[in-house]
Amino acid sequence: MAKKKLYDCLKCSAYCCSYTHIPTNKTDIKRLAKYFELSPDQAEKKYTKKGDKENPRVLRHTDDEHFVTSCMFLDKDTRNCTIYEARPKICREFPTQKRCGYYEFLIWEREVQDDPEWVATTD
Repeated sequence: MAKKKLYDCLKCSAYCCSYTHIPTNKTDIKRLAKYFELSPDQAEKKYTKKGDKENPRVLRHTDDEHFVTSCMFLDKDTRNCTIYEARPKICREFPTQKRCGYYEFLIWEREVQDDPEWVATTD
């Protein structure tokens, strides 16, 4: 039996989407290409950028009012993924544990602030 998750991504402000390096692999890029009806080379150039030695290609970012920048595919109003069906493997598997530390912090902070919409910023 699978372990019950102790978080709800739909109640979060998408902190994980603000990670500097959201790695992509060849399969992820092919999935993006198919989703956007582009060639893999076009998708790689348009949606990814150079990462580091461990993660050579990462998703591009855009400005974000809460976290300075976040994944270009994050809807900044709804805080939901705009390419959910085509999201990279890392996003499909995250978090790998049954708990999410940011979600727990966010829920605690919302209780302390007495504001169910509170989002701690990283400025």
